[in-house]
Amino acid sequence: MTPEKKRVVVVTGGSRGIGRAICLALSGPGTLIYFNYFSPNDPGGKRVHAKKTETLIEEAGGSAKSSRVNVASEAEVKAFFENIVAETGRIDVLINNAGITKDKLLMRMNELDWDAVMAVNLKGAFHCIRFAARAMVNQRFGRIINIASIVGVIGNAGQANYVASKAGIIGLTKTAAREFAQRGITVNAVAPGFIETDMTASLPQKVRESMVAQIPLGRTGKPEDVAHMVAFLASDEAAYITGQVIHVSGGMYI
Repeated sequence: MTPEKKRVVVVTGGSRGIGRAICLALSGPGTLIYFNYFSPNDPGGKRVHAKKTETLIEEAGGSAKSSRVNVASEAEVKAFFENIVAETGRIDVLINNAGITKDKLLMRMNELDWDAVMAVNLKGAFHCIRFAARAMVNQRFGRIINIASIVGVIGNAGQANYVASKAGIIGLTKTAAREFAQRGITVNAVAPGFIETDMTASLPQKVRESMVAQIPLGRTGKPEDVAHMVAFLASDEAAYITGQVIHVSGGMYI
């Protein structure tokens, strides 16, 4: 990449939480970050969060552009990536972070809850990898980082759909890493443990205490803990790392 060209980064689910932290960790002069947000129930609220993320990215010296895109929709993802390539000519880094939960015990979970989580968490990553890889293959360079979860490895009661989607992300990561390696594209996954986000903040206090008790480091993680690992995997220093699942969990999975 020539010095005058900006590094083009795409982050799904970048409006807040871990996604926002990732956007900020990758921000800086010479970086253009595209990120999406989507909430069918609260589009206005998500847009407010997205504007805040754009401001923070620009304050860090980068450039930002957000779009309302449902990653579960092939047509919307295709248009999103085609627009990015039309504007910039390239895609250097893709972080698949978008995800939802619809928790219930397996016996009580219905098909709609199963399909909704799998569509966003797993099929969404599949769509994004397919369309981003077209640009990366042509330029013979790329970094793809998928956000998995510790529960995709160890399981978790009441989250069969979420766990299955994250286990699928791990398998997708390993297969994509093998398919794209000869084109200069690395594909890795980061598996967060108990991270302080809006999702975990809604858990009952007793559940939180029980989870913290399982963490050898004795504390919850921060979105920045995950973001720092993502930033490393997106860097030139990680050029010889591919097909790996790196846990950021304070030792919950050893």
